[in-house]
Amino acid sequence: MQEFRVLNGRSADIGWLFKMAWRDSRRSRSRLLLFISAIVVGIAALVAVYAFKDNLLRDIDNQAKELTGADLILDTRKPVSKKAQAMLDTLGDERSSERSFASMLYFVKNQGSRLVQVRALEGGYPYYGVIETTPAAAASRFRNERRALVDRTVMLQYNAKAGDSIKVGALTFEIAGALDKAPGQTGLSSTVAPIVYIPLKYLEATGLTKIGSRIQYKYYFKYKNPSQVDRVLKKIQPVVDKEGLDTETVESRKADTGRSFRDVNRFLSLSGFIALLLGCIGVGSAIHVYIGEKLNSIATLRCLGVKASEAFLIFLIQIAFIGLIGAVIGSFLGTAVQFVLPAVLKDFIPVELTMQVSWPAIGQGLVLGLVIAILFALPSLLAVRRISPLNALRRSFERSAGAADPLKWLVYLFIVLFVLGFAWLQMGGWMEASMFTGGVLLAFLLLFAVSKLLMWLLRGALPDAVSYLWRQGFANLYRPNNQTMVLTVAIGLSTLFIATLFFVQGILINRVTISSGANQPNMVLFDIQPEQKEGIAQLTRAHHLPVMNQVPIITVRIEEMNGRTAADLAAADSAANQEPKKADADQGPQSRPGSGMGRGEPSQRAFRGELRVTFQDTLTAAEKVIKGKWHGKVGRDGIVYVSLEENYARGIRAEIGDKIVFNVQGMLIPTVLGSIREVNWSRMQTNFRVVFPKGVLEEAPQFHVLMTRVSGDEASAKYQGAVVRSFPNVSVLDLKLILKVLDELLSKISFVIRFMAAFSMLTGWIVLISSVLTSKAQRLQESLLLRTLGASRNQILVITAVEYLFLAVVATGAGMLLALGGSWALAKFVFAASFNPPVWPVILFFLVISAMVVVTGVLSSRSALKR
Repeated sequence: MQEFRVLNGRSADIGWLFKMAWRDSRRSRSRLLLFISAIVVGIAALVAVYAFKDNLLRDIDNQAKELTGADLILDTRKPVSKKAQAMLDTLGDERSSERSFASMLYFVKNQGSRLVQVRALEGGYPYYGVIETTPAAAASRFRNERRALVDRTVMLQYNAKAGDSIKVGALTFEIAGALDKAPGQTGLSSTVAPIVYIPLKYLEATGLTKIGSRIQYKYYFKYKNPSQVDRVLKKIQPVVDKEGLDTETVESRKADTGRSFRDVNRFLSLSGFIALLLGCIGVGSAIHVYIGEKLNSIATLRCLGVKASEAFLIFLIQIAFIGLIGAVIGSFLGTAVQFVLPAVLKDFIPVELTMQVSWPAIGQGLVLGLVIAILFALPSLLAVRRISPLNALRRSFERSAGAADPLKWLVYLFIVLFVLGFAWLQMGGWMEASMFTGGVLLAFLLLFAVSKLLMWLLRGALPDAVSYLWRQGFANLYRPNNQTMVLTVAIGLSTLFIATLFFVQGILINRVTISSGANQPNMVLFDIQPEQKEGIAQLTRAHHLPVMNQVPIITVRIEEMNGRTAADLAAADSAANQEPKKADADQGPQSRPGSGMGRGEPSQRAFRGELRVTFQDTLTAAEKVIKGKWHGKVGRDGIVYVSLEENYARGIRAEIGDKIVFNVQGMLIPTVLGSIREVNWSRMQTNFRVVFPKGVLEEAPQFHVLMTRVSGDEASAKYQGAVVRSFPNVSVLDLKLILKVLDELLSKISFVIRFMAAFSMLTGWIVLISSVLTSKAQRLQESLLLRTLGASRNQILVITAVEYLFLAVVATGAGMLLALGGSWALAKFVFAASFNPPVWPVILFFLVISAMVVVTGVLSSRSALKR
């Protein structure tokens, strides 16, 4: 007995504890590894996401200059003043200008037409990186002659080649070459808005710069010493603010690009974390049963003089090592899996990805796996401290005589805080993290309650008329060593997560399938000048197409709200920021001028950017007044009552009765907010945030939008060609093409969702196997006893199948109900959409998951049938 020596009150050395942990694990090593395999999947998912994020941010950092193409960019939606232009001419050591706008591109040879993003360029931009073309010389040749660069995908679509002619507006250009890639361009952007470059000096001759044209003006600057940029920005800030210029630098582009992928990374991280949580539930439950089976061994050690704390450390060392092994395996798999994500997301990413091993991601995975293994095993491990030596003789009494352990509740608190903290790290906000943690906790508690209710009902309400085999199968759900709770929670949460992702995907798809109805328009014509309005309508009817909607659009800016201008708010905020803290404390936040918290104090957002508005005398089918009174015409009193969309009104802090002064191409028009509307943006028609009544804007500079429906590609091509030839300034948006691109986009997003959901599905399956194998010894003993009493293999098979069938039906059904409820809440409160769950996918989910549970349970119990 030297191996299990009596310690006579002396403490065991750490080496002996490790040796005992190793020796005790020999009989259970395979089962411990299976317990931790669920963590392997979750760690693999998280390491893959972390590594992808690290590589992406590194490439964005390294390629930031190529993304921007210049040290400083200024852009605006309107021409700058002469004073501002004089200031721009002094900036930078090298300068370039660009005008960009949407327009129709007409291929002369095959008479095809396509809406593109025209960029009229002058100067040596880009200063960092290159415009990639085929042939390579085309990038420089087009700048000084009447030539153009056309997006490669568009040239392939219309079978065009270098040397062919295209028309942009009223001017014909020779194609210098195919545009392969421009700075900051992604595969998705080139598909939705393909780019065509032309020299800026030919822009006026195209006739596309008329009043009402939506042109973006960009100015690029390169500095020999880029560190001057911040100092220059501070110097020119007053002019920038006055002219409404937006600024962009290498650093700001780097931050914006990284921020644009933050939500994607958060979603992927949370998906992996949910898979990890499912594994944690399986580990915690499996360790609970594992420690229960070790009670006799622990009691024997206690009789030989091992202290309770030392017995606790022996099993803690086991779990820690197995958790570390699982984390290492998961990190290795995650590093391999990360190479799958760029292949799917490359069209959304404006940089060239160079995937490599991310040691920080691996380090996070190792730490996370070790912490989770220990944390979720602690509630069961703590029971080891309270096992008495008498347990070897009086096990049943000793197990039932213990009092509540406060340390166990402290561990539960740490688990909740861990989930909350990790969710906060992914979401960046305590409110979102709290909602996520609360949702997971609520789902867990509901599924736990369902499992307890199920066991209680079966124990007391099972009819005597039920056959013996069914009674025995139902009894398996509440007898000792049952896995009802762990399987109900694991299967229910897996079902909840996967089904919710599927339903949310359906909600998003329904919101963008806007032209599927037979009466919905699928083609939009815009930039129609007032004198072209009737001609376009006649041309549309001549092609036997309906004029479904035709509205005027005017560009305006908000000049004042309740007597406050943007300058007033900026000055008030500056003064408020300089006040002593004591003044803030004495006055309170509502008393400070410019705080934006009092009645009638507008948001600075109201003065940013231009607005596209219209005028009408009646509400459309997509609009409903929810506050105030609708005014369709200017009354006899001359007061102009405008209507705002509800979300926009809330964003600028506008309320009924507020006085708003609009700047309409230099003319100031005072108005009063008369109504607030609810707008159904998913309805395919022209919707506006601001609507004027008739009788005030009819003479303002404007352009018109016409909507129609075209059936068939041939009719669409003929109609678009006719519009481009007769009205070259009018742009045509084919919504069928947009929907095709959206369909491809959603397919890729769906793949990512299914890819991450597969981790949860795999985790749930592993938890199921590990939970079944946990009670395999108990199953074997009971099956042998039944065989001794004369039960056949088929009868034992039926008993096992009944148990897992009933468990699968209850757990999967509970998970589906939670998914339906959660998806309804997301649809109503987050997406503001209706939720109509598809019947057949719901049934299919239910049947597939239930069948998987039954088959896995029966196959895992096969060895008991062979004895």
